[in-house]
Amino acid sequence: MRVLVIGGGQNAEHEVSLASAAAVAGALRLGGYDVSTVTISRQGVWEVAGVSEGATAAGSLALAMPLLADCDVVFPAVHGPLGEDGALAALCGLAGVRVVGSGPRAGAIGMDKWATKLVAEAAGLRTARGRVVDAADCGDAEFEGPVVVKPLSAGSSYGVSLVRGEHELGPALREAARFDRRILIEEVVQGREIDVAVLREAGGVRWAAPPLEIHAAGLFDTATKYDGSARFTVPAQLSTAESTSLTRAALTMFDALGCAGVARMDFFLTAEGPVLNEVNTMPGLTAASQAPRMFAAADVSYVDLVSRLVRAAEVPGGDGARRRAGLERVA
Repeated sequence: MRVLVIGGGQNAEHEVSLASAAAVAGALRLGGYDVSTVTISRQGVWEVAGVSEGATAAGSLALAMPLLADCDVVFPAVHGPLGEDGALAALCGLAGVRVVGSGPRAGAIGMDKWATKLVAEAAGLRTARGRVVDAADCGDAEFEGPVVVKPLSAGSSYGVSLVRGEHELGPALREAARFDRRILIEEVVQGREIDVAVLREAGGVRWAAPPLEIHAAGLFDTATKYDGSARFTVPAQLSTAESTSLTRAALTMFDALGCAGVARMDFFLTAEGPVLNEVNTMPGLTAASQAPRMFAAADVSYVDLVSRLVRAAEVPGGDGARRRAGLERVA
């Protein structure tokens, strides 16, 4: 089976995506797949060796289209906007190519933290109280106690700040505005930080891996995520009731968004139960990332995990006939 792995991207998570793509490509080669790779630069140029030098973003995309036409499955290991938000899934859907992960709708909603909250609440899940402000209105925002300020559509905790005093609000809003014009201001939730990864297998069966707990001094921000200071416990030390409620909440959110492939749901576990923090429809995918750690705790190796994701790939937005045609083509 021929798999095209896409990495990079036009956002702050570019380097994180490069690491995920390199790890995925290596694991797929170990699994016996015929793997090709392409990197999307920070400027949006699809870097195809020998053919895209000096090309514009649009021109390089045209030059990269034969790569999509020649592969059986696309693995878009691109986190953040213009990748994880469904943009690449939509491109694959238009091209009629099977793609790993969620389709355009789930990717777009999952990337938008406010839309995610609305879906979660409609599905009966608790979220932190919050409000959205536009970057142009940052000067009018009022401090209402300790809050977390974050860009509405960004990942890896870029632009996220914990605001304890009124004097910190303005700088926090300006930092968030570097990543998105729409900014989410949320109440601080006191609870244990627990992640749950859900996998949808070929055939549609979906299941949750053992939950992971994050131990970090203060806010689990970008620096803490990547400087090695955070500690993870997997499986998290939970009661049966706690584990059941988290798993049920993760599966509920996965289904409510219509996710596919793998998605990571981040929760705060409070005395009243889980509170959804956010959803990652294309989470970090190196062997050391949180989602692969959780599946390793379920005896699913990293090579097996990425192979399962490829086998479960579908044509986004296609009807049953198109999906079946894709399956028959690579059988």
